[in-house]
Amino acid sequence: MGTNRRYATQVDARMDQRIVERVAASGPLDSLTLQELQLDQLPKTVDPDPREVLVWVRFGRTPIQVRARAVQWTPRAVGITFEIAGTRHRTWVWASAVDASRTDT
Repeated sequence: MGTNRRYATQVDARMDQRIVERVAASGPLDSLTLQELQLDQLPKTVDPDPREVLVWVRFGRTPIQVRARAVQWTPRAVGITFEIAGTRHRTWVWASAVDASRTDT
């Protein structure tokens, strides 16, 4: 059986989305704690025009990379928002989990 080259990109994107949805259903979205964020000690920037980024998040014990918007940050952490299957998610991740240079994958 051959591959469908004409629609390969759309099929791959649909499969990627299904994987993300399955992982999101596997457990609660993890976020940094207030103690880790140190928002009372570190300066926080809120971006009026959030930038799209690729970021590693964790649902339960399962990590997955998602497209998100970086809406706020400190020197150590980034506050992001993203949507999966119509559900909007908000969380804080370590700055090293964010890849702002690659949003094409």
